[in-house]
Amino acid sequence: MSLQRMLKLLYALVLCVSANEDFDWTKNERGSFYYGTFPTGRVFLGAGGSAYQTEGAWDKDGKGMSIWDVFAPKKGKDLPQRHRRPLLRRILQDDITLMKDMKFNHYRFSISWPRIFPNGSKKGIKYYDDLINMLLDNNITPIVTLYHWDLPQVLHEKYGGWQNASMVNYFNDFANLCFERFGDRVKYWITFNNPWSSAVEGYETGEHAPGLKLKGTGAYKAAHHIIKAHAKVWHTYDTQWRSKQKGLVGISLLADWGEPVDITNQRDIEAAERYVQFYMGWFATPIFNGDYPQVMKDYIGRKSAQQGLGTSRLPVFSSQEKSYIKGTCDFLGIGHFTTRYITQKNYPSGRGNSYFTDRDLVELVDPRWPDPGSEWLYSVPWGFRRLLNFVKTQYGNPMIYVTENGVSEKVQRCTDLCDEWRMQYFKDYINEMLKALKDGVNVKGYTAWSLLDKFEWDEGFSERFGLFYVDFLNKNKPRYPKASVQYYKRIISSNGFPNQREVESWRRKATETCSSSNQLLAADPLTSHMEMVTEIVVPTVCTLCILLAAVFLMFLLRGRF
Repeated sequence: MSLQRMLKLLYALVLCVSANEDFDWTKNERGSFYYGTFPTGRVFLGAGGSAYQTEGAWDKDGKGMSIWDVFAPKKGKDLPQRHRRPLLRRILQDDITLMKDMKFNHYRFSISWPRIFPNGSKKGIKYYDDLINMLLDNNITPIVTLYHWDLPQVLHEKYGGWQNASMVNYFNDFANLCFERFGDRVKYWITFNNPWSSAVEGYETGEHAPGLKLKGTGAYKAAHHIIKAHAKVWHTYDTQWRSKQKGLVGISLLADWGEPVDITNQRDIEAAERYVQFYMGWFATPIFNGDYPQVMKDYIGRKSAQQGLGTSRLPVFSSQEKSYIKGTCDFLGIGHFTTRYITQKNYPSGRGNSYFTDRDLVELVDPRWPDPGSEWLYSVPWGFRRLLNFVKTQYGNPMIYVTENGVSEKVQRCTDLCDEWRMQYFKDYINEMLKALKDGVNVKGYTAWSLLDKFEWDEGFSERFGLFYVDFLNKNKPRYPKASVQYYKRIISSNGFPNQREVESWRRKATETCSSSNQLLAADPLTSHMEMVTEIVVPTVCTLCILLAAVFLMFLLRGRF
């Protein structure tokens, strides 16, 4: 037996032993802040964004329509004004200069499927070529997502999108083109970003594009095809490109943590695990183990039978598909934002079937948890460490890249760049990741979400996740650093949290910096908004003058008669 073969067998044995380790639901250590640093060269920090949220030019340079181009205007989101501009190399270079100044190791972005496929727009391909080359020229590693929710509209109209198995081959063709055009420089590929949202919010609740409400079936069918598409793309890279390009292919799963309301209550523990399995395990378990979590098969199968259905609403993988899907993950991307307390609740099958009632649980929040922005996002740092340790024990301690982690704020009438809540969020969450690393979790990278304020899907522009404030009313979209820019930059340059005195000084210095940025932003309407005068100010002033004239005339007429 060759040495290479022996090493592979030994690695597989280690994974099996590690995968059999049980997660201890009754042990929740919420210790004090840990001052320490990441091992040198072990964990890399950067930031990210996605094509549809940041690129603009939704109808320019040969790009086709995506499902979001159709869905967002129907929801009344301010899409056209924001996106009617060409892809500008200058803006790319300016943003990369911001990243370089912050000493990012990597930048995560997505490639817009309808921008380059099926027509293969030369301008679209050149745009991504330029972006990748400029990142590498500045020693920033590109991490590329192939699908961040922007399915070509034509595939939805013709086939029903992810409800149709034909998407597996169409997505593979698109991915193969990306490997061919960009794979000589891109070494980290993510097939899907947060497929949970694509499936549940796209095909169950209708909150996201394409806006279908196929309750109890749509999400499961979409996820089934997405998992098979992921596996096919992984095998395509593995057989055709890996030996030449030496890259890695993974998937990014949204994984909020579920904590039992009572960690001594077995029913609460089972409900919490069910929450995590229906969320992250839905996708991770087939990819690592070949099939859906047993608890999903049991619950959905039982409820389907109670509803008089002959088969489960959860689709079934054939034995060949299980073998094909199992192990199709070079690394696991984790997108994590928040935590819920979970307790048991039975939903009778007669009340209707849905993904949410299939789980038989209730999500709760602690009113003491900070909630600075999105109504769903509470700051619960200790849940992050719990989640990372769960992944370690559940899936054999895979290589993990944290692909999204951050916090939003609601848009206010007066903008304040001194985002103290975001500094606190990054401090606490990155520190919990550092603790998880000490626990033995195989974390390799962290991506702050996000570099820029951007379009927030069903929330439009009402929420901001960016490190940099973007003035959307200005056609040039100028960027202004929030206080969290300086704070995150200190974490990167210090490789963690060296000591209490130094860390406490970061907030003070960052706040001082943001005060001057606030003054600059306050002066902006007098300068950089001048080009908006004819577009916004003049119509507004003219309208006001007409109204005043009408009112004045009315009083004159009353006085006359």
